[in-house]
Amino acid sequence: MKIKDIVAHPLLGGTVDGGWPAGHQPEDDLHTLVEVVTDSGLTGIGSVYTSSALVNAAIETLRPYWWDESALEPERVSEKLRQSTFWQGRGGTLEHLISGIDIALWDLFGKVCGQPLSRLLGGDYRHKIKPYASILFDEPDVLAERVRNLARRGFRAIKLGWRPFGRRNSAFDELLVRTAREAVGPDVDILVDAGGSEQFWPHGYKWALRTAQMLAEYRVGWFEEALPPDDIEGFVRLREHAPVPIAGGEVLTRRQSFLPWIERGAFDIVQPDCTKCGGITEARRIAWMAYDHNIQFVSHGWNTAIGLAADLHLAAAIPVARYVEYLTPAPYIDRLLQRPFQLDGDGCLNVPTGPGLGIELDRDALRDFRTPARRS
Repeated sequence: MKIKDIVAHPLLGGTVDGGWPAGHQPEDDLHTLVEVVTDSGLTGIGSVYTSSALVNAAIETLRPYWWDESALEPERVSEKLRQSTFWQGRGGTLEHLISGIDIALWDLFGKVCGQPLSRLLGGDYRHKIKPYASILFDEPDVLAERVRNLARRGFRAIKLGWRPFGRRNSAFDELLVRTAREAVGPDVDILVDAGGSEQFWPHGYKWALRTAQMLAEYRVGWFEEALPPDDIEGFVRLREHAPVPIAGGEVLTRRQSFLPWIERGAFDIVQPDCTKCGGITEARRIAWMAYDHNIQFVSHGWNTAIGLAADLHLAAAIPVARYVEYLTPAPYIDRLLQRPFQLDGDGCLNVPTGPGLGIELDRDALRDFRTPARRS
């Protein structure tokens, strides 16, 4: 079975705000699905955390290396694409596209084998896992109502991230965390993401340590992206001295980039994003490196239903997986599948059991998202 085409599907009209200073509009072009088409007519689907313009350019750049390649060897093919284009940049757009191709090839491999992806990744350590509802911080009254609604929907874990946390003063940061804890009570896990990968992040180690000490008073489960994403020395010190677990890694790509962070103990929880770090293949390698260094693994998943499906299979096949990220509300998760994901009575998501990713796209919804919404 050979690869004959790779089709990019832009996702427009349902983009959620990611917390950056300028915000995002629904029609912003941030996520793209890629569909690998084979000579048999069978296709596989992947997700890329990159705009469709960059994805289409990368498809053409990589064409000499994917055209007529095997559609049933995801690890070898994705490594070939990576090794063949180092001079174009080790990471960035090309690696993001390789991520989507890799996910799609694993989907194809599972379909041909008639097996769920988690089994092909080595087997199921679990058949369901707790998602955390991932939302942005907001003003205290709005935040309180949002987290109460999430708890009423059945979520047993909530992550609060980015603005306005860390953007005003420490007293306001504590007010936000106290508001969330009082709104949902002691039985819902609360996680905090400072969003230190925002451009020109102003805070350093001492702010991060003081903030971590405050978070510990409210039983926060981890402190994510407390520092700029290249400050490995700061993360090493913070993990050593902070009273709460330290998480990060979402902006890194390729297993080689993660290795020094893992070996030096910069994280308690490592968070590769399989839609940009190199796909399921690289995320799995990173997760096993983490396991070997007694570090937990939680996928970063601010993307699509296809990314969430991939994360669920990874979580099933990795001993130290703890949660999956569940962006909500999010049209690219809620509306892209014929059978959307549903929480069970324990606040968990079941790992799909169908072949490959075990999901079916809603093609009508996909067509709707290809047309950008008009600005008012």
